Amino acid sequence: MTPRIIDLRSDTVTLPTRAMREAMLTCEVGDDVLREDPTINRLEDVAARLLGKEAALFVPSGTFANQCAIATHVGSGDEVLVSETAHIVQHEAGAAALIARAQLRTVSPSRGSRLAVEDLEPRIRQGDDIHYPRTGLVCVEQATAYGEVYGLDELAAIRAMARAAGIPVHMDGARIFNAAEALGVEAAAVTSSCDSVCFCLSKGLAAPVGSVLLGSRDFVERARRMRKRMGGGLRQAGFLAAAGLVALDTMRGRLAEDHRNARILEGLLAAIPGVSVSRDSHINMVFVRIEGTRLSQGEIHEGLRRRGVLTYEREGGEWRFVTHAGISEEDVRTAAAILKTMVLEGGSR
Repeated sequence: MTPRIIDLRSDTVTLPTRAMREAMLTCEVGDDVLREDPTINRLEDVAARLLGKEAALFVPSGTFANQCAIATHVGSGDEVLVSETAHIVQHEAGAAALIARAQLRTVSPSRGSRLAVEDLEPRIRQGDDIHYPRTGLVCVEQATAYGEVYGLDELAAIRAMARAAGIPVHMDGARIFNAAEALGVEAAAVTSSCDSVCFCLSKGLAAPVGSVLLGSRDFVERARRMRKRMGGGLRQAGFLAAAGLVALDTMRGRLAEDHRNARILEGLLAAIPGVSVSRDSHINMVFVRIEGTRLSQGEIHEGLRRRGVLTYEREGGEWRFVTHAGISEEDVRTAAAILKTMVLEGGSR
């Protein structure tokens, strides 16, 4: 019997449920570029209602959604204020420079991985000095790349500051429903402090592919044109939207389980000699440093893989483990036990 693989690399590895597969097989489709795909239209309507926005646009991926939003909001040569740790900066291949021809002005967050008004306000470029780029957009990430969740008051303060300066706010809400779960509120309460927002269907919600970009009707109409320019007109893609609809209906309510499993894993790992929790994650992520063993980091990564536990290699000295729909409490306990055995058998430094 093949040993069970415990894949803690990311919630992007989730697989569509049987209900999603059945919906994909039986849904009605049409040409979405002509706005004739009824399943995509329904997904956009449902997403807009859930997030409290006027309109929504189905797009292929989270990176696509962020870059479409930036290119819709700003002009060539404009400046975007964004955390130096954000996905837009770290994991989107420099796309803003290529697609929007925008300058990303990275900001070091003062609250863990969360930006604050005092981080952003001094960096807003105003006035007529021709030497400066125009500040065209503020981007926030909810939850952040390190699993932290902005409080509603923090988001409201950033929106008020940006609005006073006449600058829109875009929220990379790839895991917005995880953030809402952590805050104990509906997603619309989280997105009320941004002008545009996107979220992923293919992470914790377990749909196979796709993201949704939302905002005012005017913004979405402009984003629709940008989507076309970026090659995102997907024609008869309702079968993808069908899985997204099932995901929104059936998977949001189980995200609390992922959060619980992450906290269980966090506690078990913290109890291992030489392992320390390095981030205060609020969602389905655990960050640790493994430093009290003679094992090299490569040996740890390969040893876990051989024993059936998949992780990404450490980044910035930290290991990240992500729980999701494919991971049970038994899985996280097994993974922690495997790592503990490896560390102890490897010997202390």
